[in-house]
Amino acid sequence: MEEAVAEPGEVTAAPAEQEAPKGRRRIGVLLVVALLAFLIDLGSKLLVVARLENHAAIKVVGDVVTFQVIRNSGAAFGMGQALTVVFTMIAAAVIVVIWRIARRLYSLPWAIALGLLLGGALGNLTDRLFRSPGVFRGHVVDFISVQHFAVFNLADSAIVCGGILVVLLSFRGSNPDGTVHQPAAKDETGRGGPEAKGE
Repeated sequence: MEEAVAEPGEVTAAPAEQEAPKGRRRIGVLLVVALLAFLIDLGSKLLVVARLENHAAIKVVGDVVTFQVIRNSGAAFGMGQALTVVFTMIAAAVIVVIWRIARRLYSLPWAIALGLLLGGALGNLTDRLFRSPGVFRGHVVDFISVQHFAVFNLADSAIVCGGILVVLLSFRGSNPDGTVHQPAAKDETGRGGPEAKGE
């Protein structure tokens, strides 16, 4: 049988993208990381509410880092105070998206990144659902105060770390399914095909 020959200037798919993902699915890793992040966040909130709420702030690193309980009706780091229900729905949507991606998850770094995002989202969503003043309107417990910055919690930290890792993996060309995205092949002029030129 004759082999197909690519036309001049035609961009062919990179070998790594043509191959099926190899190895085991990493849903277990994602769930373990998410569970740990969620439990650590939940435990820290229960502890600080019981011990620190309505008490003076505790200095951790002088006046730079202190522990003080603040009920936050907005998003991470206190943004959007009047949009509590909206942020609750966004957190729920993020969880659904992560779960859909998990069905084709073969990359260990992606599993860790998505696990951090999932655990952080679940941590803050739990506050939205079960804390006062009511379901979908609950205020998130924040307690880590950094001078000249914001007051946040460990769920926020997990979300930020997971987000940074996702960005780094994307820049490296890594995909959740374990494949690696290769740059578009250059044509004979050395300038690349239509995709490389943005056409």
